[in-house]
Amino acid sequence: MAGTKERISPSEVEDLLTDIEAPYQLIVWNDDVNTFDWVIETLMEVCDHSYEQAEQCAYIIHFKGKYAVKEGSFDFLKPMCDAITERGIGATVETVLA
Repeated sequence: MAGTKERISPSEVEDLLTDIEAPYQLIVWNDDVNTFDWVIETLMEVCDHSYEQAEQCAYIIHFKGKYAVKEGSFDFLKPMCDAITERGIGATVETVLA
């Protein structure tokens, strides 16, 4: 409607800010060094994946070369990325491309 101003509720503002803060993905990269078991164990311990979820991620990483194993804000994903790389597995935090 022309001439009327729409008000945004506090919860809508929070949802909008969450959407803006969370366009990041934790990418895990394939390599020729780490075993499936080590990648699966790492995803379970660091990302809190179930065994099945971690196993599926490991296969996708192996066959596709990389996979976004988690999404969220940069501050949420960065410690996970650091923990994964400290275990010798390649990982990066990247922005989601729309």
